[in-house]
Amino acid sequence: MDLPRATTSYVGRRCETAEVRAALAAGRLVTLTGPGGVGKTRLAAATAAQVAGGFADGAVFVDLTELRDGTLLPDLVATRLGLHNRSGQPARRLVLSHLRERALLLLLDNCEHVVDEAAEFAAAVLAGCGGVAVLGTGRQSLGVAGERVLRVPSLAVPAEDVAASPAELARYDAVRLLVDRASSIVPGFELTAGNGAAVVRICRHLDGLPLAIELAAARMRSLSPQQVADRLTRRLPLRTSSPRTAPERQRTLRATIEWSFSLCSPAEQALWSRASVFAGTFDLTAAERVCAGPGLAAEEVLDAVDGLLDKSVLIREDHGDIVRYRMLETLREHGRELLDQAGQRSAVRLRHRDWIDRLTAAADADWVSREQLSWIVRLRLEQANLRAALEWSLTEPGEAGAVLRIASRLDEYWTFFGHSQECRQWLDRALAIAPSDHPDRPRALAICALHGVWHLDLDAAERRLAEADRFAGPRDDLLRALLGYVRALAAQIRTDTCAADLAAEAAAVFRAHGDVRRELHPLWIFGVSTGYRKGDVAEGRRALRRMLELCEAHGETRYRAMAQFGLAYLEVERGDVEPAEELARESLRNLMKIGAGSGTAYLLDNLAWIADRKGEHVKAATLFGAAATLWRAIGSAPEIAVSGPHRAHRASTLAALGEEHFGRAFAAGRGMTGAEAARYALGAAEPGEGARPGALTGRQWEIAGLVAEGLTNRDIAAKLVISQRTADTHVRNILDKLGFRKRAQVAVWFTEQR
Repeated sequence: MDLPRATTSYVGRRCETAEVRAALAAGRLVTLTGPGGVGKTRLAAATAAQVAGGFADGAVFVDLTELRDGTLLPDLVATRLGLHNRSGQPARRLVLSHLRERALLLLLDNCEHVVDEAAEFAAAVLAGCGGVAVLGTGRQSLGVAGERVLRVPSLAVPAEDVAASPAELARYDAVRLLVDRASSIVPGFELTAGNGAAVVRICRHLDGLPLAIELAAARMRSLSPQQVADRLTRRLPLRTSSPRTAPERQRTLRATIEWSFSLCSPAEQALWSRASVFAGTFDLTAAERVCAGPGLAAEEVLDAVDGLLDKSVLIREDHGDIVRYRMLETLREHGRELLDQAGQRSAVRLRHRDWIDRLTAAADADWVSREQLSWIVRLRLEQANLRAALEWSLTEPGEAGAVLRIASRLDEYWTFFGHSQECRQWLDRALAIAPSDHPDRPRALAICALHGVWHLDLDAAERRLAEADRFAGPRDDLLRALLGYVRALAAQIRTDTCAADLAAEAAAVFRAHGDVRRELHPLWIFGVSTGYRKGDVAEGRRALRRMLELCEAHGETRYRAMAQFGLAYLEVERGDVEPAEELARESLRNLMKIGAGSGTAYLLDNLAWIADRKGEHVKAATLFGAAATLWRAIGSAPEIAVSGPHRAHRASTLAALGEEHFGRAFAAGRGMTGAEAARYALGAAEPGEGARPGALTGRQWEIAGLVAEGLTNRDIAAKLVISQRTADTHVRNILDKLGFRKRAQVAVWFTEQR
């Protein structure tokens, strides 16, 4: 389940939660609407957490505030689903293809930012992905046929003339929220007969709006409830007994935000407005680089961050050892308005873009090093800010050249984590409008061509290469080597024997210039092409060994995994199974360190060949199934470079097991996640290892067989003429006895016992 971690307790909304659950039970598209600050996101996330167990694949949360460009919505969804697009198809098609085989709840938060694209995407999911339900939030409905729209109300507040005990007041959600938040700020704070009237005044002044209540509660660090109520009275007129309209509630929230802003120090006000340019989250270093300026010195940023955290303007998020900060979209909008009023928005956005420019330059220079893993974590956290910087540069006059520079860096990162097609789109857009003589144009053309090759768009790639050729003068040997490397990769994909020669030439130039990073992939192309296509295994191994030694000397991880895979590939084709298996396993371990990626599909396939060679046919079939799931997740199939051994070993495994047993093991592998498949491939002790058929009763053994056939609990109940509840109980008991967590593990175990 991929839902945002709540940093505070969830208060109230029991009736609303029940309504959302009922709406999801009745239809597959539910949109929660309401003004900013009313609590749509918290209600949606809390409901999703409750119902996720009813979906085989859980729930996935997608925050659309990260996007400035709605066309990237499918790319963002793909990222949240863990998909790595290596095909030439659009991200939308890949995502929909993936979702057709899933049963999950997709939570699209803050749809109003990209409402047209969100509506189109939701409609496509409804039409083609029968196991997926969509829960959206936004300030307006999506307007899609079949949509169920629920308007999220403010929290219940006491009546104007209520005279009630603290226990009776605590029945109102608005009161409970205020008391909960105040007690987290002021230890020992509680609702009493003495402060009850002031608490009610605060809640009524704020119309029960959760965000407004949270901002007011934050003031109780230094003010009493009575003082907060008095200050609100001077700012906001107390509402009459008739309910306010939506525009009036928005005015209430706006006035509360303005009041909170007015109580901030000048440094905090500067940080609030300038931090609004960040997309997603940011850390302290980023705030110091982007937000420091007139009225806020760099050394004052930390204190200003602390102040905004205390006032609930910023939210702290922990990412391992890294602390980052998030600003709610309603508060971010206020900050952007203030920047616009001061005429500072372009200047701060430029500082934000320049910070991303420096960040990517540092990561690019440090890529082949022991810091690679840290950079991968950092870049993934900054993906939303990277997109925001690129989009601003494309829309700000005269800044498109920066996109050529930034997007042509880190091509391995873009490719490995499934963003290659997106990077190509950024470069295409920038190349269309940047000056034809821009100094970064030749490299951008080469990298754009490289991404085209990765997506098998070889004709478009060659057109980009031909354009780049015009910039390659007699002394531009590094540019010519880069273009030669891209052509070598294209030749390898076409199974052209010239791939090895082109790669060797490029590697030699990079080596002469001491460019270790650029030498690595040409070495891989040369090693695999020479060893497999030309049959010179010894020469291929020498190239891959050099690649591995370079990676080990520099502490590099990603290319090291590639070198180990290439060596394993050659060893298994030679029939040297033991060294091949050790190399493949070590390669897979390295891939897992950096968050897997598209390379995992290759490794699982490779380990399936090895298992077939060793006569471990159930394991081979299971790994083929797991690899098939990952091939589909990257929008691809065993590519030309591995199609021959893939077909041969798959056929051998099928012949050894027969269609029925092969199908069961294959299906079990398909049901594994990438991490589960990796653990299985590495031979890690699985829960239940050593369990024997005798651990199960006769009935449980029978049901385990039906699970292995892929039957659901409902199917099992119908087949055995028992209730579904009884079938549920049997399956739970089987999992407990065998020490398993998933049905796929039962299927693999059962097939192995047979």
